[in-house]
Amino acid sequence: MTMSETKSFDAIPHASPRVASLVAAFGAVYLIWGSTFLVIKYAIETLPPFLMAGTRYLSAGVILWCYVRSKDRTPLTRAQWRATTIIGVLMLLGGNGLVTVAEQYIASGLAALLIATTPLWLVLFDWLFCRGLRPTVMIVVGLGVGLCGVYLLIGPSSIAGVPVDPFGATLCLLACLFWAIGSLYSRQASLPKSTLTATAMQMLAGGASMLLLGLFLGEGTRVVWSAVSMKSLLALAYLSIFGSIVALSAYTWLLQVTTPARVGTYAYVNPMVAIALGSVFADEPLTPRVLVAAAVILAAVVMITLAKSRGSTTAKPTVPVSCDRTEVMSATRDVSASQPCTADG
Repeated sequence: MTMSETKSFDAIPHASPRVASLVAAFGAVYLIWGSTFLVIKYAIETLPPFLMAGTRYLSAGVILWCYVRSKDRTPLTRAQWRATTIIGVLMLLGGNGLVTVAEQYIASGLAALLIATTPLWLVLFDWLFCRGLRPTVMIVVGLGVGLCGVYLLIGPSSIAGVPVDPFGATLCLLACLFWAIGSLYSRQASLPKSTLTATAMQMLAGGASMLLLGLFLGEGTRVVWSAVSMKSLLALAYLSIFGSIVALSAYTWLLQVTTPARVGTYAYVNPMVAIALGSVFADEPLTPRVLVAAAVILAAVVMITLAKSRGSTTAKPTVPVSCDRTEVMSATRDVSASQPCTADG
């Protein structure tokens, strides 16, 4: 979307508020969701992973719930609460929660890169288990390229130097699987008509489940609360307010004013932002192995995204719970070009 070259310079500020809003919204989605992987790293320096993530989503869920219910008092059914609870547990506890734990073992940029493979698993699971459309040749090639990129990143050291920590990498891939399962389940689930209402319900359920799991695992007794740093607390506030509410609002608005294909570009921009921020601010190494794997994985995501957008031009995605990642990266009812690919964000 560009301005006409015939417009005068003086007229630009008055004629292009929409352009400025688009730039700001895309900037929020790209930069905020791309930064959440690094900020998670800061948050868990002195805060336990599940208690931190649970507090993040429960607080964001409460804020979003109060807002949406002040606008819409439509009664909610038991089936809707059950469905949103299942989705929240799968996508937030299983998705974002595992990413948060994984970042104790691997770099934030590598976590973002592994989570970027989520569209691969979505397409594969949709075909194998949900009777989805048979993948086209381009999608099959994209799946193969993406799996090669994952193997290059986490394979043995004989492939291309020191590999990623296998436990952390496994947690990220499991997060992708939980995210994909939750996304596919949400297509058939009984959800509220209001996407923001459904998202708030998922945040409440996912946040509460992570807090309970953290307490069950003894995180509350192991943390030294007097040693919790201001850096971790500010990171938690950033994740809750900016990562889970501000960027979400920008994403929701973008879906209303531009095409799903354009909005879906965050799927391959966010990992690049995460890798760059991790390198600059956390001294995370940018080895040849990481750079090559990043290029291969992101190429696969682009191929699958383009193939899906051509095959479902009328599909319009709904809002992801995250997106961290992940950021990522939720309440979607169909696997489309803008399907969240970050289990954080």
